[in-house]
Amino acid sequence: MKIDVVFSGGGVKSFAFLGALQSMKAKNLELERVAGTSAGAIVAGLLAANYSLNELNDTIYNVKLNEFMDPPRLSKVIPLSKWYYLYYKLGFNKGDRLEEWIYNRLAAKKVYTFRDIKPGYLRIVVSDLSLGKLVVIPDDLERVYGIDPDHFSIAKAIRMSAGYPYFFMPKRIAGKTAKKSIVVDGGLLSNYPLWIFDKPNERNIRPVLGIKLSDDVENTEPKKIKNVVDMSHAMFTTMKQAHDIRYVSTSHQKNTIFIPIKHVETTNFHIDDNVKKRLIELGEKSATDFLASWP
Repeated sequence: MKIDVVFSGGGVKSFAFLGALQSMKAKNLELERVAGTSAGAIVAGLLAANYSLNELNDTIYNVKLNEFMDPPRLSKVIPLSKWYYLYYKLGFNKGDRLEEWIYNRLAAKKVYTFRDIKPGYLRIVVSDLSLGKLVVIPDDLERVYGIDPDHFSIAKAIRMSAGYPYFFMPKRIAGKTAKKSIVVDGGLLSNYPLWIFDKPNERNIRPVLGIKLSDDVENTEPKKIKNVVDMSHAMFTTMKQAHDIRYVSTSHQKNTIFIPIKHVETTNFHIDDNVKKRLIELGEKSATDFLASWP
């Protein structure tokens, strides 16, 4: 059966997607359109570039996550300078290595811009802080920025969506005015864009299945807030989840694979192979349990 799939954000937790995809393949589910936010956008982009499941497993499992940490050289020599970059550049890491890795993986399939994939088969969510709005790429490029999607780099779009605030420096994109927009992680405004293939007053052509790297919305654990750092983290998490929790709780739980990942931080780029394997196994089990009674 052909389906459309939406991948949530979740940083390094996204290894669980590999297990879920294995379970979906065992159920003979064939992916057509794909969409994602943040780390989910990376997986969606590779699938849209026609990576097979085996190729995807090899590519993602073997990636050296710590190589994506690329702070400016000065911050390595003078550690305190990292606060200068945070204040003026809005992040600790440049994110250039991440974008280069994505570019090279797509280039291996001769995919560079949205012209190189089927129209409508890939959608990526980003957050435009300058304009204060959620943007879906490539759909909104022409309307919001006056940019032709045929000439817009998919690697850049994915890098923008995966630009976790403060951890990575935000990307800037030229628009219809002289001032460039600051664009960050799509998860800030929609970490689980299950709505992305919906059309008003129309039924979906195919079933839409979502994969969310968290527990069921009814089982969300309360956050422990003891200081201003905890409060800041809780505020950011709440902003990411508020819209999606309301949407999923009211309409689409029946089409969502929840993968209850605990004790793995989104930006822990030092996880070892044992953690990766546990994430993959959890993803496969969660999907298998769900698909036993779906659709």
